[in-house]
Amino acid sequence: MSDYEFFDLNTDGGVASVTMHREPLNVLHNPMMAEFNSVLEAALSGGEIAAVVIRAKGKAFSAGVDVSDHSAEKVGEMIRLFHGIFRKLASTDAVTIAAVQGAALGGGCELACFCDIVLASDRAKFGQPEVQVGVFPPVAACVFPAQVGIKKAIELNALGATIRADEAHRIGLVNDVYPSETFEASVDAYLDGIRKLSRPVVRLAKRATCLVWREQVLAQLEQTEAIYLGELMKLDDAHEGVAAFLEKRPPQWRHA
Repeated sequence: MSDYEFFDLNTDGGVASVTMHREPLNVLHNPMMAEFNSVLEAALSGGEIAAVVIRAKGKAFSAGVDVSDHSAEKVGEMIRLFHGIFRKLASTDAVTIAAVQGAALGGGCELACFCDIVLASDRAKFGQPEVQVGVFPPVAACVFPAQVGIKKAIELNALGATIRADEAHRIGLVNDVYPSETFEASVDAYLDGIRKLSRPVVRLAKRATCLVWREQVLAQLEQTEAIYLGELMKLDDAHEGVAAFLEKRPPQWRHA
């Protein structure tokens, strides 16, 4: 029996599996993100695992952060909780893996693509549509330029493009794409390969590979938070975009 409301946590052979189950879309609201931080603390404690894999039940991997949590009253807490997840993922020496069986959009895309390894179903899609509701994706702003190049990163982050799994693989966001019919078995086979390796050696190799990246991404995350909370959230358009989404109407941009 799981001790968590929105997650299952299991460890087997040095691999921790964190499974989201707020079906069907696994939308990340503040209570779920608070629990996510606790789950990761439990999964990553002790330094005895070689890898942690984030999976999901339902139609989507995650459709992102709940738009209602972008309100002026909640956005500070939302950023603290959401970015806490990434600070934990960036700081661990365990290899982080996302198993993306469906759509990964907004914060769900950031969650998947921040991981060291992304394994995707051929039915998966990836996108950062935040600009359509008057905000931008801070985590993707930090990591996409290095992953896909500045031109594609701007297209994804500033223009809100959504791409299929095969295109995400082509540009470097995804490591492997598997047929949806055999996706879970393919992911399990990948994890079995990790279980055959020495756990401390895997962790040391990950740490050595990420020495410079870890320092840079954590520093940039602080800077993007400052832009998001100190500049973006002072724009009328940011609040209009969120309101329009919640009221199910087209936004009326003031460009201010």
